[in-house]
Amino acid sequence: MSLAGKTALVTGGGRGIGKGCALELAERGARVVVNDRPGSPDLAATVAEIKAAGGDALAVEADVFSRSGCESLLRRALDKAGAIDILVSNPAFSNRLGLLDVEPDVFERVIQGTLISGFYVSQLVARHMVERGQGGKMVFISSIHAEMPYQNAIAYNAAKAGLNHMAKSIARELVPQKINVNIIEPGWIDTPGEQEAFGTEVLEEQGKALPWGRLGSPADIGKAAAFLVSEDADYITGTILRVDGGYLHKDA
Repeated sequence: MSLAGKTALVTGGGRGIGKGCALELAERGARVVVNDRPGSPDLAATVAEIKAAGGDALAVEADVFSRSGCESLLRRALDKAGAIDILVSNPAFSNRLGLLDVEPDVFERVIQGTLISGFYVSQLVARHMVERGQGGKMVFISSIHAEMPYQNAIAYNAAKAGLNHMAKSIARELVPQKINVNIIEPGWIDTPGEQEAFGTEVLEEQGKALPWGRLGSPADIGKAAAFLVSEDADYITGTILRVDGGYLHKDA
C-alpha cells in the first residue's frame, strides 16, 4: 500500500485519530500536510515525529470550523505542497449533553464543527481535484455514534449520521472524476480527549469489557485510512468501514 509520490492533507492532525492517520500515511511514503487549529500545542510535535521517522510533513494552522479558515487552509496547503491527492477529513467538536440539557448554541457548534466543516473542506478539495483531472482519494472520519443513539450525545450523534450520508452523496457525485470517497467509523478509541474525559484506569477497564478486549488506537484508524487511500482500494467508493473491534455488537 505504498503512497509514494502522493500528497495528503489531514485535518485535525495534531493528536488523536488525526495524528494516527498522519503518521500512517507518512510511513507509507505520502507527503503529509498536517492541519490543526491556530495555536495548537500538538501540531509541531506531530510534524517533528513524522520527520524523525524519515517521513515528509508540513504544518498548516487553520480553523476548519469556518469557511474562511478552510479556504485559508487549502490555499496555504497548495502553496506549500503544490497539489493534494488525498484528503482525510477529521474535524469534530462534541459535548456530553442530552436533549434536555444541551443549549442551542452548543448544539449548533457541534453540527458546525463536525458536519458543516466536513462539507467545507471536502468541497474545496474536490474542486481542486476535479480541476487537476487526476482523480483522488477522500476519507471522512465518522463514528459509530452515527449508528448508535448514545445517551447524552444528541448533537454529536446527529452530526455523524449526517456526515455519513453527506459523504456517500459526495462519493456518488465524484464517481465520474474517479475520486474515491469513503467513510471510517471508529469505535471507542484511546485518544488524549478520552483520557482527559475518563482517565487511564477507567479506559483500561472499559477496554477489557469490549469484544476485542481493548480500546482501539489512533494507529488502528490510520491503518484503515491508509488502505482506503491506496491503489488497493481503487474499486471502493461510498463505503462505510467500521473499525471498532466489534463494539457495535458488544451487547448482541
